[in-house]
Amino acid sequence: MGTFLYRARRQEIRRAHAMECHVVRDRDFREVGGKVLDLSPNGMLVAVDDGVPVGDSVLVSFRATPLNLWFDTDATVTRLLRGRRPGDPDGLALGLEFTSLDPVARLILRGFLRHVPPPVPRRDLVIDYARTVGRILSIPAAA
Repeated sequence: MGTFLYRARRQEIRRAHAMECHVVRDRDFREVGGKVLDLSPNGMLVAVDDGVPVGDSVLVSFRATPLNLWFDTDATVTRLLRGRRPGDPDGLALGLEFTSLDPVARLILRGFLRHVPPPVPRRDLVIDYARTVGRILSIPAAA
């Protein structure tokens, strides 16, 4: 049987890096979390005490790298996890996409994260059946 192709959903690999951060809602400047569960140069998954609707803006501040550099950026809530699915973190968590991270800061963060392992997958990989069938059909028959 042919090999299955898995669809890549992210531009960057997330890295398992637990650390403290500050997530503040933009509209009322109320701190909602947290604790970073995983991180990439484009965003993070953060445990929070209070939910924020998808699409809302938040301010994020966290320290990373061996030099303890501060990273401050605006972010958009792209996902709200309520801990209902198997493998989801306990409690509430927000998926955030950085919207104003300076390109130099993003490069520094990418270099730092290169040495951090990825998280253990929480769910099974999604199989892209359409690409798999296309690959199987385009294989020339053996003579």
